[in-house]
Amino acid sequence: MTPKQLAALHAKCFSQPRPWDAQEFTGLLNSNAVFLCRAAYGFALGRVAGPEVELLTIAVDPDYRRQGLAHDLMRDFEQMAKENGARDAFLEVAENNIAAIGLYQRRGFTQTGLRKDYYASLKGPRISAIVMNKPL
Repeated sequence: MTPKQLAALHAKCFSQPRPWDAQEFTGLLNSNAVFLCRAAYGFALGRVAGPEVELLTIAVDPDYRRQGLAHDLMRDFEQMAKENGARDAFLEVAENNIAAIGLYQRRGFTQTGLRKDYYASLKGPRISAIVMNKPL
């Protein structure tokens, strides 16, 4: 997937937090620490820093959800992270993103923190981020 394709899919999946543009994806993909797991209708982007990996974002086309694609992307993300030397994974997820929280819990992530009012909201109050971790 090209940065433009990644940005188009990200925009299809997210309105808040705001979707990333092609330039942001290009910058991330030019980093040696960043890796991309792709599927036909989705992707996961991670960044390894020492013994940790951060899930930067994951996106599955809304027309192809509920088919296990996100689960498969998370499995691939975790495997690639281990291959790059990570021993622990972490992520942030909007506290109102119930589907994603469920996915992460099924993959063995547990909540380890809360970032109050972390995400801007298009309308209304800011949204807090749940911090989740998992040993790999």
